[in-house]
Amino acid sequence: MSPLAGAAAARLEILLSQYELPASVGVAATALLELWATDPLASTTVTDPLDAVDRHLADSWAALEFPEVRGALTIADLGSGAGVPGLPLAIALPQAQVALVESVGRRTVFMETAIAACGVEDRVRPVITRAETWTEGIGVHDLVTARALAALDVVLEYAAPLLKVGGSVVAWKGAIDEQERAAGGRAAGILGLELREERRVTPFEGARAHRLILATKVAETPERFPRREGVARRKPIGTPHF
Repeated sequence: MSPLAGAAAARLEILLSQYELPASVGVAATALLELWATDPLASTTVTDPLDAVDRHLADSWAALEFPEVRGALTIADLGSGAGVPGLPLAIALPQAQVALVESVGRRTVFMETAIAACGVEDRVRPVITRAETWTEGIGVHDLVTARALAALDVVLEYAAPLLKVGGSVVAWKGAIDEQERAAGGRAAGILGLELREERRVTPFEGARAHRLILATKVAETPERFPRREGVARRKPIGTPHF
C-alpha cells in the first residue's frame, strides 16, 4: 500500500488527533481512501483523496461526538453505497459489529474489497437487502446510521424496527425545512422514538448546512412496522393525514 500524498495525509493526521483515534485507524483509512480513488466499482464521485478525507471521513467521524455512537456495539448503516458512513465508523470503533445494508447488489462487490483492505472482515459485513425486508436485523442494533438517504420521517421508519429499545439512529442531513422537521417529529412519536438533538456540524472547511439528527428508541416500535417494501416513501408516516 503506497503512502498517502502530502496534503491528504496531513489532513488525516489532524482528524486522527481531533477524534483521539490510534495510528491503526489511519492505516485502515488510507487503504479506504486509495480504494475510493482507484476502484471503478466504488459508487462515489469523490475520488481525490484530499476531498475524500473531508467529504467521507471527516463527515462520517463527526458523529463520534455523540456518546451513543462512540459506545455502539452493533451498527447498521442503511443505504451504505460506497461504505459511508459505515466503514469509516467501523474502523474508528473496534468494538463494533457493523452491517453495511445496501439494496444494489453490485455495490457490495466494492464493499467486500474495502472491508478486506481495512482488515475488518471479522466484524463488518455487507447485507444485500432493503431495510424494510431485513427481518434478521429487527431489534438487535444499538445504532442505525443513514447519510443522505431519504426524508427524515422515512429514515426514522427504516431505522426504528432495527433498533433495540435504548438504541439510537443518527441521520446525516443537509438543509432541513420546518415541514420535514415536523414530519420527523410526528414519525418519531408513532415509531417509539424520541428526537433528542439536531446538531449543526462543520466537518471540514467550507461545509454548509451539515446536520446530524439523533433520535433514541424509548418504546417498542408497533408491530405493523416495518411496512412493505417501498411504502415508507410512497406513504410517509410523518404526513399529517397518515
